[in-house]
Amino acid sequence: MRFLVLAAMSVSIAAPSLAQDFTNAGTLSDGQVLIEEWTIPYGNSRPRDPYTADGERIWFVGQRDDYLGWLYPETGEIGRLDLPAGTGPHNQIVDADGNVWIAGNRDAFIGRYNPQTNQFMRIDMPNGIPRDPHTLIMDAGGQYLWFTAQGANRIGRLNVAANDLDVIDIPTENARPYGIEIDANGTVWVVLLGTNKIAAVNPATLQLVEITLPREDARPRRIGITDDGLIWYVDYAGGYLGALDPSTSGVQEWRAPSAENSRPYAMAVDAQNRIWFVETGVEPNNFVGFDPATETFFSQTDVPSGGGTLRHMQFFEPTGEIWFGADTNTIGRAMVMPAE
Repeated sequence: MRFLVLAAMSVSIAAPSLAQDFTNAGTLSDGQVLIEEWTIPYGNSRPRDPYTADGERIWFVGQRDDYLGWLYPETGEIGRLDLPAGTGPHNQIVDADGNVWIAGNRDAFIGRYNPQTNQFMRIDMPNGIPRDPHTLIMDAGGQYLWFTAQGANRIGRLNVAANDLDVIDIPTENARPYGIEIDANGTVWVVLLGTNKIAAVNPATLQLVEITLPREDARPRRIGITDDGLIWYVDYAGGYLGALDPSTSGVQEWRAPSAENSRPYAMAVDAQNRIWFVETGVEPNNFVGFDPATETFFSQTDVPSGGGTLRHMQFFEPTGEIWFGADTNTIGRAMVMPAE
């Protein structure tokens, strides 16, 4: 494995602005949530997968323009750090020390950026395998960075201290591992978009088990876990929200509001164990809330900018906000719960 530490890279700061470009404030009706969006001024760069560790600075990546970006929502300040050309960043997360980890999807590496030192470390995949780090997640102890590799049909685990990499092959061909979450026991759950299956990985043995969903045409894309241990997923192809019980392998599904036109994609679970997801098959995209306690879709809100496609979301519990990126070149937040 090759490591490259780059010196301080070029940084450009956009002029601060207090104005949100898109908001549905003042137009809300019953069952809707407040959504605000900020336009990212870097062309058609597809800003995506925002993540915050403190609620003050929102990190995101520009998939089409090779940058790591940030937004300060209180001031509207937006900035960027240029990544190596050809990175094709797909996802980023922030660890407990404030380091930003980046999936170099098109160039077979994982990057780590330290905002305090302005240094960027590139961790290349051994011999380019897996070739396309996709969605990253850190385990509870901060020891391992897990990730999916959709095109390579693999799941990776990086020991962040030793920089050792474990690679797990998916038994099913063209399974397309996509969304990833870790439950309270440390089990890693991955939805397999190319199949009607969900995979579970034992972190101690790295043994992988595939669980088949009842409908053959289901194509799960993103995933969430509630406190009761249920594994929630959105079926992108069929337009369903589903819940898998790992103790029984039983599955229950609910048809999304837009049914076969839904194309549900980004999803998150809030502190009340309610499920939020976005229907991307309709324009504007429909931001949907589902309450498992009542088994009802209790909230539906149009994304003010239209959205194009919302691909990934983070629920930030201290402020009760869900952050998302949209193909309309915006970073947005939805206020789904009162702040703590």
